Amino acid sequence: MAYSEIGIVLLLFLVGLELSPSRLWLLRRDIFLFGPLQVILCGLGMFVVVHFAMPSFSWEAALVLGLPLALSSTAQVLPLLQSRGRMKTDYGEKSFSILLFQDISIVPILTIVAALSRAPALEGAIEGWTLALHAVLAIVALVLAGRYLLSPLLRLVGKISERELFIVTGLFTVCVSAAVMQAIGVSPALGAFVAGVMLADSPYRHELEADIDPFRSILLGLFFLAVGMLLDVDVILAQPLFVASLALALVAVKITVIFALGRFFGLKSKQSIIMAMLLSQGGEFPLSCSQQRSRPC
Repeated sequence: MAYSEIGIVLLLFLVGLELSPSRLWLLRRDIFLFGPLQVILCGLGMFVVVHFAMPSFSWEAALVLGLPLALSSTAQVLPLLQSRGRMKTDYGEKSFSILLFQDISIVPILTIVAALSRAPALEGAIEGWTLALHAVLAIVALVLAGRYLLSPLLRLVGKISERELFIVTGLFTVCVSAAVMQAIGVSPALGAFVAGVMLADSPYRHELEADIDPFRSILLGLFFLAVGMLLDVDVILAQPLFVASLALALVAVKITVIFALGRFFGLKSKQSIIMAMLLSQGGEFPLSCSQQRSRPC
């Protein structure tokens, strides 16, 4: 796992700490209905844009580029919702549900990318349904480990009452859960989120949250610095209008689709446009997708 991604991992862990399994169950409709519709419709919309903007690309290449662009930036949206106290609003919960499903959707999107790729995937990468099965087994293993190993460990640390041990235990939990997901080719942030949900009902939740939050802020800054370093300025200067047009098309497609879905799912117009603006940008996953797979299509 790249060091720059640890900030996102800690962010998803802290979000998981605020969501008990019972509350997560209440959001199931938004996660597994609203989320898939957003990913599919925005992905198809960007597929059309890429296909017509770059006629030299095959339809497979356009689809491989379009689907990841349907995802939004967890690192931008969740801190913004948290800082303004909007996580528990209607549009805040729906935005979170979409972002959570986007993390889950990385598995099938990687499968599609691998299936359409003309070049082989990285050596040792897990493919297809095997990846999905491994992801499910990893989540089950993390839940069992949290219940039978982590909870007793936290009770022991609580009896010792050393703040440094809480910090070490929290960071160790985040890193192990993220590393398990990273090892099978799934987003490490998903593993950290599962670990956070496991501890949401723990009496030590607030201590963990207070101890880990400072690390999250620092490492999120490192992540955005790393993303900025990946920017190829020469490409932008060579075709500034083309790049700007594609960026505007991405924002326009996502705002239109998400606004329409928000209204369909009962949000008011103002809430729908706020949610659409929040989720209108591209996410971190297209970068990691291009790094995990060789040149597609």
